[in-house]
Amino acid sequence: MQTITLHDKQFKPFISEEEIDAAVSKMADQVAKDLGDEVPVFVGILNGSFMLVSDFVKKYPKPCEVTFIKLASYEGVKSTEDIQRLIGLTQDLSGRTVVILEDIIDTGNTLHEVHRIFKNENVKQLLIATLFYKPEAYKKDFKLHYVGIEIPNKFIVGYGLDYDGLGRDLPAVYQLKTTQHMTNLVLFGPPGAGKGTQANFLKEKYDLVHISTGDVFRYNIKNETALGTLAKSYMDKGHLVPDQVTIDMLEAEVERNTGAKGFIFDGFPRNETQAKALDKIMDAKDSQINAMIALEVEDEVLVQRLLERGKTSGRKDDSDEAIIRNRIQVYYNETAILKDYYAAQNKYYGVDGIGSIEEITKRLHKVIDTL
Repeated sequence: MQTITLHDKQFKPFISEEEIDAAVSKMADQVAKDLGDEVPVFVGILNGSFMLVSDFVKKYPKPCEVTFIKLASYEGVKSTEDIQRLIGLTQDLSGRTVVILEDIIDTGNTLHEVHRIFKNENVKQLLIATLFYKPEAYKKDFKLHYVGIEIPNKFIVGYGLDYDGLGRDLPAVYQLKTTQHMTNLVLFGPPGAGKGTQANFLKEKYDLVHISTGDVFRYNIKNETALGTLAKSYMDKGHLVPDQVTIDMLEAEVERNTGAKGFIFDGFPRNETQAKALDKIMDAKDSQINAMIALEVEDEVLVQRLLERGKTSGRKDDSDEAIIRNRIQVYYNETAILKDYYAAQNKYYGVDGIGSIEEITKRLHKVIDTL
């Protein structure tokens, strides 16, 4: 499934044909089980439910009747309070079990009118079955007897649902993309590669938010946030902080920067689990990781750079060659996994990290400007 454009809007893949088919089958089987030998009348509400009704009755394993109705409000009435009648309800439903088949229930306003009108039809029972349900948007108290798939309160098209007339014919469902274009980079480099320096230049040039795992950890621990306290409890015992705690911290940091034009992730992800989690975080913002950029510097150059830095930084891990070489090896072990992950998506870029700061910055710009 690819992103599609309808009129002036873009929509991203959301629910596949296979997922819809499974949900419809499950609903049809459950209704048949509950109604036994009774012959129900399935009522579809046009225009949206035509696909659902067609697939539903084909899957229903017992005899049934089918009809369609349209609410008068769909014929130009502006307010749901003005709805007076149903269009298309011609048969006598007295004493019958009626199952309303809705494509989607969000606010429940349509459902309110259906209940109001069917009160006078003397039906045996009125059951509600909806393929899609938005619990966050639902404002009514009517019972929903059968729900196929619960979804967030986002605008969707496909499988009978439209955007300004288009999209009803799509066999799968797509969700509206609402976020502006973002540039999101994973910046990697071994200790001493100058990653921090380059991140500062990149965030200024491209107006990106620089998220450093180290900074995020220090912030959460210093401010004694729930996640910081949890992370510290592991660190105090000498244990590694679980992936999910790190992921939750990074996600919270992303959410703190809701208007960002993009992000530079520095020190995250560290493994494939974190990389997949980052993909989900970006997907929730209708975005993605555009590139993993790794600064490549020979080991001996790194060792000399760090030993020089150690003379002024006072950091023990910049003064001991054995510790330095171990840190570099740990970096390679971690990066190898992620290099494969992003290379498989054609998103891995190695950049020569030897030369003046300005030369390296230009090389990075050349990569990013082609994304």
